[in-house]
Amino acid sequence: MHRNVDMIRVLIVDDSFTTREYLKHIIDTDPELQIAGEAKNGEEAVTLATTIKPDVIIMDIQMPGVNGYEATRAIMEKCPRPIIIHSTLMAPDQTENIFKAMKAGAVAVSQKPPGIGHPESKDLVDKLLRTVKLMSEVKVVRLLQQKQRKTKSLSDSLKTSREPASSIGIVAIGASTGGPPVLQTILSGLNKNFSPPIVIVQHIATGFLEGMVEWLAKTTPLTLKIPKTGEPVLNGHVYFAPEEFLTDITPTRIFRLYPSRGHENARRPISHLFSSVAKTFKKNAMGVLLTGMGADGAIGLWKMKEQGAMTLVQDRESSVVFGMPGEAIRINAETFVLQPEEIAGFLNTTERKIRS
Repeated sequence: MHRNVDMIRVLIVDDSFTTREYLKHIIDTDPELQIAGEAKNGEEAVTLATTIKPDVIIMDIQMPGVNGYEATRAIMEKCPRPIIIHSTLMAPDQTENIFKAMKAGAVAVSQKPPGIGHPESKDLVDKLLRTVKLMSEVKVVRLLQQKQRKTKSLSDSLKTSREPASSIGIVAIGASTGGPPVLQTILSGLNKNFSPPIVIVQHIATGFLEGMVEWLAKTTPLTLKIPKTGEPVLNGHVYFAPEEFLTDITPTRIFRLYPSRGHENARRPISHLFSSVAKTFKKNAMGVLLTGMGADGAIGLWKMKEQGAMTLVQDRESSVVFGMPGEAIRINAETFVLQPEEIAGFLNTTERKIRS
């Protein structure tokens, strides 16, 4: 059959023949997608990635021999391609490799759709197809180039910084595509006695948040939690908004969480958090918007800035996708544009100014 040259070519990698056949069936249902090839293990995946150069790769994480993390690392060193880690709901032994693969350059994680007839099958298939199309547009770079990026001096930013508010009551962070490794860089770079609470909204596939939090907890001395409604916002804690919920923080520093389904802000959980923080904490807050596709967070960050809060945006060079940060800059919502290492340094320095 004749294929349009503009079609998105997909390489499927999974050790299960049944899963590969089901994924091929799913890809074939979309006229914009084309099967470029299939591999049953990581070694075959690396070979095919370098020879057929697909537009996007769907990568299983748990395979015999060369696993998904090892294959991702090799591909990102030799012939970078957008890689979607494709996994069942997080099992403890998979957690480490999934997020190590994302740190190595994988751009997204997706839940494997259950078989036809399952009540969630259609939604998960639709999400997978959307993810494949969106991730095919991401421009990835070699892993070695990522390592060689030079961090700009923080001193120039600090020299021009206005004096911080008398008290930073909270730090609100939003991230999407490419966010987990950036969050690791920032959280691992914070002082062990960093005091202001941090509340984070990370767009991630349903079922993977808890595993991400466990992975991040290994590299920071701060306490990481997924909060519940009515829980107080405590200093020295890092909170991750639960999946499919919107997060408000009351003037008494209490979490209010409610399902996002059907809410007007269902697709803008980052902006919702930022807007709540702007209303409650005004100038005594800091907002941080990181890599991600789309525009979520930009309006909320602008509201924070309008209230006098300090607002930081990740720079284009270090962002996997510059959509959210770029939109924030477009509407003048940022105070500073920084790299991840600089953001951690800025937070530490600002807190020292407050303490002194």
